[in-house]
Amino acid sequence: MSLPEYGECKRIKESDVLKLYSSLGPNPRLVRMFLVEKDIEVERVHFDIVAGENRADAEYAQKNVMGSTPTLELDDGTLITESTVICEYLEEIKPDPNLIGNTPDERADVRRWARRIDQEIAVPMTMGFRGGAGRPMFEPRMNVVSTEAAAELSAMSDKHWIWLDGQLGDKDYICLDRLTLADLVAFCFINFGFTVGWSLPDGTDNLARFVAHMDERPSAGIWRQEE
Repeated sequence: MSLPEYGECKRIKESDVLKLYSSLGPNPRLVRMFLVEKDIEVERVHFDIVAGENRADAEYAQKNVMGSTPTLELDDGTLITESTVICEYLEEIKPDPNLIGNTPDERADVRRWARRIDQEIAVPMTMGFRGGAGRPMFEPRMNVVSTEAAAELSAMSDKHWIWLDGQLGDKDYICLDRLTLADLVAFCFINFGFTVGWSLPDGTDNLARFVAHMDERPSAGIWRQEE
């Protein structure tokens, strides 16, 4: 199956039909929140990842070789994967409202914070979950770390949540004094934790306030939906 390459971005037209392959989980819901904030409509194909539908579907395997979600399919058949890459693409084709920065300096700041949260907090958090409480689900499907390593990774993530709390301070947003991709990444992974029995570590009152503030946004309703 020959797939179109991801080339020059185009502005969204009302006639364009975007299709999002998604599921439960922080990454698909990050993209869905981003879409709501951008007021972009998509056709959504939902996979039951608990049942492993995304990895059992042969047609989807040709669309996303990793078998992961989300995947965005454009009107011409072009496929874009990885949640932050999809968000970057959506920002380019619909710049307003701006969520990744209006200038090179702003974009660098948002990308720096989004990457810090992703690499230093979200990655050890999810790896810790897969090797720990989520082990029965994930061990048959992918390589997972040992239970001992899972506990260490979870502790590392909690330590970095506390660090982020200090960086947030009394601000409403992580950077730029307005909502950005960095806030959405943090909010989605905190909510992911809540869904699997995790809670914010002690000493993160600023993040608790941040979550309450973010929860007031219409896009936060994504996390209250049952699927």
